[in-house]
This record gives sequence, structure tokens and C-alpha cells, in this order.
Amino acid sequence: MLVHGTFGDSTNWSYIKPQLEAKGYRTFAIDYGRGGTGDIRESARQLAVFVDGVLARTGAAKVDIVGHSQGGMMPRYFIKNLGGATKVDDLVGLSSSNHGTDTPLAAASDERLCAACRQQARGSEFLTSLNAGDETPGDVDYTVVQTRYDEVVTPYTSAFLDGATNVLLQDKCPRDISEHLTIMVDQNAVQWIQNALGRPGPADPGFTPRCV
Repeated sequence: MLVHGTFGDSTNWSYIKPQLEAKGYRTFAIDYGRGGTGDIRESARQLAVFVDGVLARTGAAKVDIVGHSQGGMMPRYFIKNLGGATKVDDLVGLSSSNHGTDTPLAAASDERLCAACRQQARGSEFLTSLNAGDETPGDVDYTVVQTRYDEVVTPYTSAFLDGATNVLLQDKCPRDISEHLTIMVDQNAVQWIQNALGRPGPADPGFTPRCV
């Protein structure tokens, strides 16, 4: 399952989706929350309904989720609070807003226009609750793929989770210059996604992608 970020939609996966399908994965991309701007708790409820539909349609026991930005963080609410821990095998986040952003614009956003923006401000009530206790609950394999040049999830380390395989692209590929949006068309990131989905457990920290 492919979950877009704030101000995004399901078409954001046009680079990654065909590459996963070429590896034999069946993909389903969700549109949620008025372009990802709505209350994240309600978006997670929409995700829960979507997951149940995919499971019923495919007969699968669990789904894998690949999400970008809010789409890598919001499923954690589903996993923690809405029964998703028994329905998700892998959660792979690209530039996930797991601990929010210290960008002042997020906290200053009009909640009527973008509730999710304010909820993703670092230290928000929503994120404080989401991250309380175990950050990676359930029998789910968590992988976070992040870039040093993320200008939206700031500081970039706020994407990382305790208990996850946390990947910084530049550790293995120093010349990778992807940022928050271009990580969606980054071939090194795609290789990390494929590594995470193609093996038991989260991505292998010892994996070395072909740096392109």
C-alpha cells in the first residue's frame, strides 16, 4: 500500500509504483484527508477502512505500507490505536514526519485549512501522544529512509524512530542530494524500499545500494 504525504495524492507514486510492480508486488495507492490536510486521526480511520478493503479483495493476511512524509507517520496511528498492528507486516517511511518539524509555518498554519500541518509541528499534542511509550509497537517491521537534505521534516533526524531500522541515504551514498520531495524519485531510496519488503524483518542496515 502506498500512502502519500501532506498536500499530495495517489499520483505521487508514479516513479516508485511501477518499480514495485515490476518486482511482483501488487500495489494500492490511497487518497485521503483532502490531500492529506485533514485531521490525521480521521485520515488514519480512512486508512483503516482502505486496508480492510485491500485485505478482503486480495485474501492477504497483512499488507505492507510504504509512505512518504505524513504518509509514513500517519499509519503509526492506525497501527497503535486502530488495530493495525495485526494487519501490517512492513511499514517503510520516506522522510516521515514521525517527530514533526520545527519549521514555524507548521505551528502557525490555520487549522481550518490544514489541521495536519499543525499536528505535524514538533511538540504538538498529537505527536506527543503518538510517540509516547513504544514508538514501534506490534509485530510490525519498521524502516525509515531519510535524507540529510530534508527541508520539511526538520531537523532531518526527527524522522527516525526508536526500534526501527533508520537509514540515512548519505551514509551509503554520500553524493545523493535528494530532499523531501525528490526522495520520491530517488533510485537509492527505491533500493532500500525493495530491501525492506524483500526480506523478513525491516531493511538490513548492512545493505549497500548501487549508488546512482
